[in-house]
Amino acid sequence: MTAIVSEALIARLAEWGVDTVFGLPGDGINGIMEGLRRNQGKVRFVLVHHEEAAAFMATAYAKATGRVGVCLATSGPGGIHLANGLYDAKLDHAPVLAITGMQETSVLGTGYQQEVHLDRLYEDVAEYNEMVTNPAQLPGLVDLAVRTAYARRGVAHLTIPNDIQVADAGKNPWPTVAPAHAPATSPVYLSPPVRPRDDDLNAAARVLNRGERIAILAGIGARGAGPLVERVAEVLGAPVIKTLSGKMVIPDDSPFATGGLGLLGTAPSAELVDDIDTLLMLGTNFPYTKHLPEPGKVAVVQIDTDAARIGSRMPTDVPLVGDVGASLTDLLPLLRTRDDRSHLKKYQDKMSDWRSKMAALESPDRDPIAPQYLAHLLDELCTDDSVLTCDSGTIATWAARHWNIRARREFYLSGNLATMAPGLPYAIGIQHAYPDRQVVAFIGDGGFAMLMAEFHTAVWHGLPIKVVINNNAGLGQILWEQMVLGYPEHGVRFGDPQPDYAGWARSAGGYGVRVEKAGDLPDALRTAFATDGPALVDVMVDPNEPPMPGKVTYEQAKKFAGAFLRGQPHKAAIATTLFKDRVQQLKDR
Repeated sequence: MTAIVSEALIARLAEWGVDTVFGLPGDGINGIMEGLRRNQGKVRFVLVHHEEAAAFMATAYAKATGRVGVCLATSGPGGIHLANGLYDAKLDHAPVLAITGMQETSVLGTGYQQEVHLDRLYEDVAEYNEMVTNPAQLPGLVDLAVRTAYARRGVAHLTIPNDIQVADAGKNPWPTVAPAHAPATSPVYLSPPVRPRDDDLNAAARVLNRGERIAILAGIGARGAGPLVERVAEVLGAPVIKTLSGKMVIPDDSPFATGGLGLLGTAPSAELVDDIDTLLMLGTNFPYTKHLPEPGKVAVVQIDTDAARIGSRMPTDVPLVGDVGASLTDLLPLLRTRDDRSHLKKYQDKMSDWRSKMAALESPDRDPIAPQYLAHLLDELCTDDSVLTCDSGTIATWAARHWNIRARREFYLSGNLATMAPGLPYAIGIQHAYPDRQVVAFIGDGGFAMLMAEFHTAVWHGLPIKVVINNNAGLGQILWEQMVLGYPEHGVRFGDPQPDYAGWARSAGGYGVRVEKAGDLPDALRTAFATDGPALVDVMVDPNEPPMPGKVTYEQAKKFAGAFLRGQPHKAAIATTLFKDRVQQLKDR
């Protein structure tokens, strides 16, 4: 059988170590599907219900493994559907390769059916972006695409016309015009050296050794360097703030951890940034600058592998270009150990008080079910090596504050894009990567509804993911954002009848149960977690529970109160919930 271009494409991906392609077939990629069929012993194809989910799965696979994630879509609308998931990869610096179809070269430019020039559409999202127009270009373009995705930590895209997909591999279609002279390449990527220069390390040490009240801000770029981060924190007497994406860097019960920063963060972290004279930023490009120290008021040392990102959020005294782990290894011997632990002790005490307040909100005695209680039960019942995927919205607040990193636990969500809907496909992508680990998707009803068909994908592929829906029958985060702006809620709650998500799970072949009473929740979760295959627990939580910022500003409080006075339709229920929260916190002190 003559080898076709698509066969060479998939075979080359296998040489790069690619073992999975997430996608949805279409007439614009039938040739590539044949290439996958011919290489099915090397690369598995994961059929999904929606191309957006395929891109999310590839992104999650890349985030969790560090290897390139690959997604596949047909020409035109299929490729358009990939875009949201690809922007998630771009903004969170995950290496992803998108492969799309294209109309035959003979009809390009004629306004043919589904003629969307995806290489032009992806100009903003892709670091490498090419249309294959000659069979001789492969495997060279595959090598360049994958290598660029790794080197620039972003998206690469190859779009392949139908006639090229099925052409003879390596054959020049125009031999009388010019001989084929494609460059010889190899499927190899070598990470560049990551150790900062000695002069820069010494300069960083001088700044940190002068500091008296130091804090560390650790992002996902510090993943894997947690023990080093804690050793530096011990030497400097520095509390450690974690970005939400960097939640897994050090355990949540670490004596140095003060939790997150920003709307989803803790009060101690918010107070800490106003109380320091020095900030050490590790592997983070934290975008919410209003929550960072006032520029010019603190000395800043920042470590990142990308020199372009250093100094983009805060004026930086010493930039260190390098891997966080390698940089801290060389920096540690240069640092002066602090004898005065008062700064650290101050925030350890504040965190003890904060944890007590959060624990008070995890009461099983409240009706309707408190979302904090649901998140707390997940924390209790999940294994020590579980992976939690999360959606955007109020769900992220409950996960950030009540589900704790310990042992080998990991946590993933859409960080900088903060899109809805990735929680479920993230879980599927990560379960493919780690079939023996517990993977739990903790998502809101709004995010689940967007890509709920992918629960059937998990069933069909035999992936034992667990889905826990924090169901507040609306778009909770937007409700509270409207109120903080001083507006009464509008367009954020779904009326009756409510969808039967548990029924959908059962109809798809999985386990499904709906829970409305707190007393039924522990057994429902235990049963779901003990189920061999995919399981879903739809939990009806209090829709009036506010995801309050760790530290409420005067302006936020004033506008929130104004929304009440201008006719907030659920103000009685909201006021009651806030009152219950406060009573519970006082009772449990």
